[in-house]
Amino acid sequence: MFELLQTSTIGRRGRITTAHGVIETPFFMPVGTCGAMKGLSHDNLIELGAQILLCNTYHLHLQPGEKIVEQAGGLHEFISWKKPILTDSGGFQVFSLRGISKIEENGVHFQSHLNGDALFLGPEEAMRIQHALGSDIIMCFDHCPPATAKRDVQMQAVERTLRWAVECKKAHDTILSRGSSTRGRTSKTCALLFGIVQGGLERDLREKCAQELINIGFDGYAIGGLAVGETEEEMYSMLDVVCPMLPADKPRYLMGVGRIEQMMAAVAKGIDMFDCVLPMREARHGTIWLSDGSRIRISNSEFRHDHSVIDAESPSPLSRLHKKSYLHHLIRASERLGETIACAQNLGVTLKAFEDIRQSIETSSAPSRAR
Repeated sequence: MFELLQTSTIGRRGRITTAHGVIETPFFMPVGTCGAMKGLSHDNLIELGAQILLCNTYHLHLQPGEKIVEQAGGLHEFISWKKPILTDSGGFQVFSLRGISKIEENGVHFQSHLNGDALFLGPEEAMRIQHALGSDIIMCFDHCPPATAKRDVQMQAVERTLRWAVECKKAHDTILSRGSSTRGRTSKTCALLFGIVQGGLERDLREKCAQELINIGFDGYAIGGLAVGETEEEMYSMLDVVCPMLPADKPRYLMGVGRIEQMMAAVAKGIDMFDCVLPMREARHGTIWLSDGSRIRISNSEFRHDHSVIDAESPSPLSRLHKKSYLHHLIRASERLGETIACAQNLGVTLKAFEDIRQSIETSSAPSRAR
């Protein structure tokens, strides 16, 4: 359930209620693909301000398998995470397996990247797996080509996405009506189902996909197929097309965007939710995001003798404690503690940016109509 609390020229302020807690919007989701984040514990995530964790259907289906997770009491119990969880449908991963996947009308045949096993994933399977995992927010199975793919490819992807969205909604409703996915939930906090708007950089296809998904009716709407090859300006132009079309009383999710400045621009355009591996990926490779908005390459030789703290204003206590020279040493030596310090820094700065924008929206003196 989503409640829109306030709108302003800098963004929307809202609240999503789930069976495992309330999420204040706008927000960023750390990506714990297999139920964990490299280098960080769940306690680290909570300490840094994470409200929700994103996990991936494809990876959990392959290993350990949704049956094992379900037997453990669902994903929350399996990984000991008490806050909300969103699961990606697995569509992005399946379609990224170019050369080892085959698309059919009812789904995709593909080979496991782990052992080469022949597998199949379609709308019904994606819904069944995500419900077995016990997700709070479930994503429709969609076809996600690169944003820059040719128009005929985008047209086919939109048609599949819409057809599969209908099938996902039907399967989702059937599972809920049978009461087979009510772990820890009530009628007001049942799993939320989001449709995904595709269409690449084709304005009319984005409009068609958005309108037909709205006609089907979902608990929230995601914008997919961006941040995968197009320019920043092209991405923003698609947000300008889609966001005004989406219902004001439903959450809006921009998938796979993780640059803070890009996310803040998207918030101003009406987006409420984000996820991305970028903060963690850059941290593991030595690019550190500082609380003043700058970035440093900690593995550079200039930091070998820099004995100042990593970031005196950091949301992460590790960065307020440890020196740049120490982190330089750890990263150069491939020590796991270096990964932990760097990841906590980048994720902490990202989450703090969302705490700040929520406060700014609340205190904004220039409110505007809900959009």
